[in-house]
Parts: sequence; structure tokens; C-alpha cells
Amino acid sequence: MSVNRLVAATRLEAILGAMLVAAVAAGCAAGPTTSEQQSSRPDTARASATQVRPSPVVSPSAQSSYPPVPGSPAMGALRKIPVKGRAPQTGYSRERFGVAWTDVNRNGCDTRDDILKRDLTNQSSRGTCVISGGSLNDPYTGRVVRYVRGASVVDIDHVVALDDAWQTGAFAWPFAKRVALANDPLNLLAVDAATNRQKGAGDAATWLPPNKSFRCAYVARQVAVKRKYQLWVTPSEAAAVGRVLSRCPGKNLPGPGAQPTIASNTGGSDPGSVQAPLGSNPNSGSGVFFANCAAARAAGAAPLRRGTKPYAVNSHLDHDNDGVACE
Repeated sequence: MSVNRLVAATRLEAILGAMLVAAVAAGCAAGPTTSEQQSSRPDTARASATQVRPSPVVSPSAQSSYPPVPGSPAMGALRKIPVKGRAPQTGYSRERFGVAWTDVNRNGCDTRDDILKRDLTNQSSRGTCVISGGSLNDPYTGRVVRYVRGASVVDIDHVVALDDAWQTGAFAWPFAKRVALANDPLNLLAVDAATNRQKGAGDAATWLPPNKSFRCAYVARQVAVKRKYQLWVTPSEAAAVGRVLSRCPGKNLPGPGAQPTIASNTGGSDPGSVQAPLGSNPNSGSGVFFANCAAARAAGAAPLRRGTKPYAVNSHLDHDNDGVACE
């Protein structure tokens, strides 16, 4: 190759190299492409995607504190009880439910001894009624309590407290019906005295037995009493009972048992009120309370029809809620 051709080739290579360097420099000055921006800033891209993602939706059933329990008779009964706020406590006293432990059954024994006889084991007694000693398998604590008459270690508890009953409907009852509730074996349990006094007049929203294994039976009994006497429950009480029953889906209600036979022996008179004469003809507008349909029929009062005062007082006897009781 001649010297002139060699010089020309060398100059051409220099020119091409300079053009290549200029092109690369221009590309760098222009910055990265869109795809290069996204790949070089992954955190920003992920944050942007997170911001537009919709929030999860929680179904109403997942938020419920009062869950449905298929096949639970106790839960089904609870759902049939009206839910209302408390009525005022105004006018309440123990005497509005009669003299404590009246012999409403006329068996010669007062109600307290009837319940001790039912609930104690290894009993000793004086005569046919007075229980002088025994052992209690206390449902509220799960402990065995030794009962000795005169020692304040065993109480007879109203499962639905009378004060609670007053504020959830009993304030409007005739006196005899309140006496029936106060002496109904369904609403009474022999229990450890100290634990019962911690309960006071509390409902299930404020107190439950320390013995957790008894809680299902306890609230089921409260439901049975409120159904039997057509009391209502407060919203907080309904929720508390529902939570307990949700843990025992097969729980049945205890049987209603025999109500005390309330005729003329009502344990005194209602302070501040006038009692209607017992056994009155229903057409007279009397507010007579009958413990059961047999008593209503014996008094010639059956059937009792909705819209009359006797029905209003004895609507607990309309078991199928068809407007006619003791048909």
C-alpha cells in the first residue's frame, strides 16, 4: 500500500471513532428510557401499585358477636325473646315479689327448704321440711360446699335476679305473678353464698359463673325463665348470652317444670297496689294470674282471649301464640 493510501485510511478510522463517541455521549445526556426508569426504581413502582389496590371487604357475618348456631334450641329460644332497654328501677323492692320463701305449694315446707331438698346430697333434716345439713355440689364454683343450717354458706339464688326481672317487664305484672317467679324452681338454685353475692342482681352481660363448664347451662336456664314469664333481654344481655351459647351449639333449654300453684296464698299483699279478687270471672275484667291452664279451667276462666285483661295477665299460657290461651 502507498503512503498516501495508508494516511487516508488512518484518517477515516479516526473520523468514524469520533462519530461513535459523540453518539454515545448524546445518548447518555438524553437519560434512560421509560422501561429503564421503571427497572431502576422498583420501590416506587411497587408503591404505586399498592396505592390503587382496593381494600378488602369484611362480610357482616364476620363482624357479628351474636352468631347463628344451627341446631341449637337454646339459641333459637333466645332469638324469640324481645330485645329492649331496661325499664327504670323505680318502685322495686324485694317485697314486690312477696314474702321471701313463702310456702306457695302448700306442702308445709317453704320454698327455700324445697330447693335445699332438691339440690343437696347427704341430707339431714328435722321433720319433713327443715333441712339441717348436707353437701352441695356448687354449680357456680365446681366445689363441694358443706351446708349446715344457720351458717351463711349456701344461698338460694334467683337465676334471673328479681331486680333484673323488675326492669325487664315484671314491674307491670300483677302481684301474684311476681310471687310465682320468685318461688319457681326453674329460677332457683342452691349455690355458694359468697359467689352468689358477687353476682348481685347482674345479668349475663355483667356476671357469669366462675365455673366455665356450667355457663352454658346457666344462660340456658336464664333464657328458659325469660321465655316462660315473657320477660325481655337487653341488647348487651342478648349478645352475652349468644356468645356463651355459640360455644355449646347442641344446648337444650331446661324443662319449664311445674309452676307454683298460686291461689290465695300469695305471700302477703303488693305494697302500694290493690290485688284483684282471685278466681274472678274473666268477663269482669279482673287481672287474675293463673299458674297453669288447669288452674284457669278450674276457675272457669278458660279460654283466655287476646284483647282482654285476663289474657294480658296470663299470656304466658298461650304457648302457640295464636291469641287464645288454654283453648
